[in-house]
Amino acid sequence: MAAGYLKQLSGGAIDVRSAGSEPADKINPVAVQAMAEEGIDIAAEQPTILTTDAVQASDVVITMGCGDSCPYYPGKRYEDWTLDDPAGQGIDVVRAIRNQIRQRVEQLVEELLG
Repeated sequence: MAAGYLKQLSGGAIDVRSAGSEPADKINPVAVQAMAEEGIDIAAEQPTILTTDAVQASDVVITMGCGDSCPYYPGKRYEDWTLDDPAGQGIDVVRAIRNQIRQRVEQLVEELLG
């Protein structure tokens, strides 16, 4: 969801990589539905594993609770966004999580693109 918002809200000005330390085999269909309500289609996205190369190529690394399983490199900007996991949740819970993500992404875009 964060990647979808970053792509849309930055107008493509931010190069977005999305990955996880323990990615699922497919995108959460309830997250797809919640983002579609915002006019953002993430249905074709594929979960990928977070690699050291992706971290090294990034200016900002946003984590969501991966702790020690995420690669860490000194000098990179890291933010850990503490959010509930939308996996297995109903649409109302996922909407609330989506809204929290949007607020954080809006702030990040403002900081990066000012």
